[in-house]
Amino acid sequence: MEYTDYDTRLAAYAVIVDDQDHVLLALWNEADEKKWTLPGGGVDFEESAEDGAVREVREETGYAARLGRLLGVHSYTIPVSRRLADTERPMKAVRVVFEASVVGGELTQEIDGSTDEARWWPLAEVARLPRVGLVDIGLDLWRSARSS
Repeated sequence: MEYTDYDTRLAAYAVIVDDQDHVLLALWNEADEKKWTLPGGGVDFEESAEDGAVREVREETGYAARLGRLLGVHSYTIPVSRRLADTERPMKAVRVVFEASVVGGELTQEIDGSTDEARWWPLAEVARLPRVGLVDIGLDLWRSARSS
């Protein structure tokens, strides 16, 4: 496969856990079944991953966020059969995950976006939620960073 035979998407996400062990999640609405995800998403061409993460948190949750440390970068390939776009090209997804905290704003819902709702969830309840794999990846990275 030539390097031009696939699409690449850079996205940035935030793991935001408050001091009462609640994590901020957004309800992603673009798949057949709505699932909870980390706040974040596609990085615009002209912005950095950091700026994209902060913008996406604001758009999806209403909160102003301050990024902390880089928790990790996770990449995977989405085959054509699983793409949401009408295309014949697979996609390489590169997801940059940051630790973050809320520094302002108030919880609101995104209008006409890829998420319907934002909510704080107790960490102990996350395993029972319908969620995308990125939630577990991000929380594993966050837990590893806390223990080091």
